[in-house]
Amino acid sequence: MASTLPKLPVFEAISRHDPESTVVVHSNSGRTFKYGELLGDVWKTRNRLYETAGKEDLDGERIAFLVENSYDYVVTLLACLAAKSIAVPLSPAFPAPELQYILNHSEALLLLSSAKFTNKAQEVLKTELDSEPTLLELTKFQGGSQHEQVTLDSKSGPGEAGMMLYTSGTTNRPKGVLIPQSVMTAQARSLIHAWEYTPADHLLHVLPLHHIHGTINAIFTPLFAGSSIEFMFPFNPDAVWKRFAAPFLPDTSDKKKITFFTVVPTVYSRLLTTHKNLPDDLQTATRKAIAPSNLRLAISGSAALPTPIKKAWHELSSGNVLLERYGMTEVGMALSCGLETADRVDGSVGWPLPGVEARLVDIENNTIIEPGQERDPETGRERAGEIQLRGPSIFREYWRNPEATAKEFVTDEKDVAGSKGRWFKTGDVAVRRPAPEGAGKSDLKSQKDWARGDMYFILGRKSADIIKSGGEKVSALEVEREMLSLPQVAECAVLAVPSGKWGQKVGAVVILDKEHVPEGKWTPLEMRRALKDRLAAYKIPQVLKIVDKIPRNAMGKINKKNLVKEVFADEFSGDEL
Repeated sequence: MASTLPKLPVFEAISRHDPESTVVVHSNSGRTFKYGELLGDVWKTRNRLYETAGKEDLDGERIAFLVENSYDYVVTLLACLAAKSIAVPLSPAFPAPELQYILNHSEALLLLSSAKFTNKAQEVLKTELDSEPTLLELTKFQGGSQHEQVTLDSKSGPGEAGMMLYTSGTTNRPKGVLIPQSVMTAQARSLIHAWEYTPADHLLHVLPLHHIHGTINAIFTPLFAGSSIEFMFPFNPDAVWKRFAAPFLPDTSDKKKITFFTVVPTVYSRLLTTHKNLPDDLQTATRKAIAPSNLRLAISGSAALPTPIKKAWHELSSGNVLLERYGMTEVGMALSCGLETADRVDGSVGWPLPGVEARLVDIENNTIIEPGQERDPETGRERAGEIQLRGPSIFREYWRNPEATAKEFVTDEKDVAGSKGRWFKTGDVAVRRPAPEGAGKSDLKSQKDWARGDMYFILGRKSADIIKSGGEKVSALEVEREMLSLPQVAECAVLAVPSGKWGQKVGAVVILDKEHVPEGKWTPLEMRRALKDRLAAYKIPQVLKIVDKIPRNAMGKINKKNLVKEVFADEFSGDEL
């Protein structure tokens, strides 16, 4: 069989990179893999898929895989695309019944596994499956393989090549989000434009790989740009600090410095908490490593970034301001602050990314909030609207769920023919505000402006973070930001607690900072006093619960609907304190 792959944009990009440049580093072992060997390894793995399936037409077939964060994961993902299949990455941390559900729902033809997870794969196959996929244990790549000449066949189109990620399923069973390779490509090109990935970037990857953040932002886009990806998973704060410090210490100065880091807020929180316990030489080296002159871009996403974390990182790094952005499984990254420091406005997720159209639809009357209509003309109040998005970076559909797909899309009345595509209803609520003076400088050199005009500020999920109490609307995220700025609060979640009198009450679940509340006691009255000068009275939580732990998923998100049932069950029929 000739060494040919379909001419997908990602393969074209990889073929143009310096074959001697590093594509992947395994941080713990130090094993290194080069761009020159990647397409050859993809070709070999794609052929194994054909052999295992017993056919060379896997167009549109779902191929699920359990592979650790590694070069092997990158090869496996690309091999699925090369077979024109739909890659379904699975989380090894999921229990067998959850993986069983995904295999059944996706109707996967093959289940691929690295040697590390073969037992897990076999365990899943012992569950009741509608149709059992064929198991293939993949061979581990060691690096240093021959740089094989691979031809890209321009006559071989992309077919149904793509990826399917599953939503977290906070309200119903997880949905399969179908992301064709054309959408993956559009997302990558948008990010390269906005965040300026280059072959000089060395990205430290500590994220799980069954989410959009870890796959598109931190693998697929760097591959397009020719950047290097260094895998270090699972996340360990001390190990991450040591890796940041390595290029600035005498014995390990040959290590490449980390230039790009994209994680969730809880990772920054843990890094900040542990930094003060590092030896003096590591503290000095890490401060240098995360300074703007070395770590060119530090991004926070997947959950709201508390202001104290942003300020503390800025101080520790001598000026590195965390860049906030907004995205979700269905849309990739949609909004982002800019690269210029002035464009990283506190509490804002910035502007629509290149290629993305965004609008706000008033949550009260379902009308579009046009530019200049951000305030109600009668009351002067800010108008909050659901974020709706369209463009080439939006997913195609929920797999085998036309009802859910139809429910979440709407056609613009002004665009009757639908030539510009449908708007996706994100379920997230935001307001638009004028950018501060001096902002909007991130894209001056480009002919295609994107960091311009009013900025978006997320208020939260329409279903969980917008609390309607006594006729007022309260943003849970706004209250959380203010609570987290209090010295007594280490972590918190602000929730809507059902109330017979108020409709909903503002409730707070809090983990106390033991340095500032040594006895672990903090009364609702003390909380309200602390917040009195920070929030309007109706926004201050009326009920408070102190806990030792707030459950979060792999991306740092909290299932608030479950949490309110667990913590405030005794408050459901009562009134405010």
